[in-house]
Amino acid sequence: MSIKKYRLEVFKNLLAGVAEEMGVVLGRSAYSVNIKERRDYSCAVFDGRGRMIAQAAHIPVHLGSMPLSVEAALRRVRFRPGDVVLLNDPYQGGTHLPDVTFVRPVFAGKSLEYFTASRAHYSDIGGMSPGSMPVSTDLYQEGIVLPPVLLTPEVRDLLLANVRNPREVEGDLAAQEACCDTGARRLLELRARYGADLRRALAELQAYARRRMVAAIRKIPLGRFRFEDELDDDGLGTRHIRIRATVERRGDRVRVDFTGSDPQVAGNVNSVYAVTLSAVLYCFRCLVPDDIPLNAGAAEPIAVIAPEGSVVNARPPAAVTAGNVETSQRMVDVVFGALRKALPGVIPAASQGTMNNFSFGGAGFAYYETIAGGMGARPGADGVSGVHTHMTNTLNTPIEALEHAYPVRVTEYRFRPRSGGRGRRRGGDGLIREVEFLAPAQVSIVSDRRAQGPPGRPPGKPGRNTLNGRPLPGKTNFRVVAGDRVRIETPGGGGL
Repeated sequence: MSIKKYRLEVFKNLLAGVAEEMGVVLGRSAYSVNIKERRDYSCAVFDGRGRMIAQAAHIPVHLGSMPLSVEAALRRVRFRPGDVVLLNDPYQGGTHLPDVTFVRPVFAGKSLEYFTASRAHYSDIGGMSPGSMPVSTDLYQEGIVLPPVLLTPEVRDLLLANVRNPREVEGDLAAQEACCDTGARRLLELRARYGADLRRALAELQAYARRRMVAAIRKIPLGRFRFEDELDDDGLGTRHIRIRATVERRGDRVRVDFTGSDPQVAGNVNSVYAVTLSAVLYCFRCLVPDDIPLNAGAAEPIAVIAPEGSVVNARPPAAVTAGNVETSQRMVDVVFGALRKALPGVIPAASQGTMNNFSFGGAGFAYYETIAGGMGARPGADGVSGVHTHMTNTLNTPIEALEHAYPVRVTEYRFRPRSGGRGRRRGGDGLIREVEFLAPAQVSIVSDRRAQGPPGRPPGKPGRNTLNGRPLPGKTNFRVVAGDRVRIETPGGGGL
């Protein structure tokens, strides 16, 4: 017997509410500015077989890849009540090393019924530079690598011994554990209250999400649609790194093939398959016009081909820290570029196409943030200015919080005028963020769209980075002393 439609909507929101409450607990309990202020985290719940059943409206690059983390944990660990697994290995379902994932089993008696999972970006996870976002040449320079392991006191001590701010990281670990515990309690409460109705609803929600995704796919004409774009460089001399996507609709299914993308490079813009999958799922979720349950059923009609050894599916131990933040954005741009050919008048112009990653640290402190930019113009409206777009969904770090926690002063923070493409529909403007250091520090910037702006008619203005007025590369590590000023001007969105 099926669950009536109105009851199905209730169950959809009950399950999503579990993931949302997990996020509230994590954000309010965390120690680091990056988690508690910027909300650089995501939460989801899974069934006992590891299939996603609900997620919160958090960060797309986290959520689309998190099922692979749960799969990796299931392969490596025989779960028992009370266990918690943590991992960050990009080659085992992770994204990049600062993103630490917790996976907690939920038992009802002796039966493994559910999993709760959370992923949070730690402000430091070790490696060659504070903030763990260096211009790196291999994975080991980026931080400590954690395959799926049980969180024991010994593992906790090992992790804390490898980071620059152990007190902060210890607080964030406790917050993640608490958030997964909260989700587990809520799931058991739902199971006790609804019993068989909940089990039927889980199956029907998967089927409903699949039907809604198929309906969106059917609006794409049969055939193949191709688009390509490029990353500026890898920070180590390789320039114009091509990413190509071919979107092919076959009946009720769609195939996205990245064959033709460049081979993996020496620098850190390589992406792992989990990130590539996440970028594609995000694009097709955007095609669904209403609010559907984001679960495993929604992903079933979508196949993603990413050649091994390419910049979109690198082999270990390739450096990948920017693949999660920069290459993911470019993959969205090329998939949307292909869909723009298939669905004219539906897809917006390209948004800023970068996360403008800015990290720094010194004696006993480390900080990381992404900086917003311009949204691409939409067919029916201008793009939004100064907003995080596509694979990131974090908040701004308030000036007060930044200056309170770290030895810096924000000397300028405003919109970057006329940086969006000025078409009939205008691209959103980027931002200007300038920081003066009050103490010596090591700084890393990982950004893109500095050589050319986001595509549009006309394109958005490229971004720009400077140190005391002197131009900086898009991807760079350097040291500063008290009085130095770093200025980041983010790209505007493309116009229409």
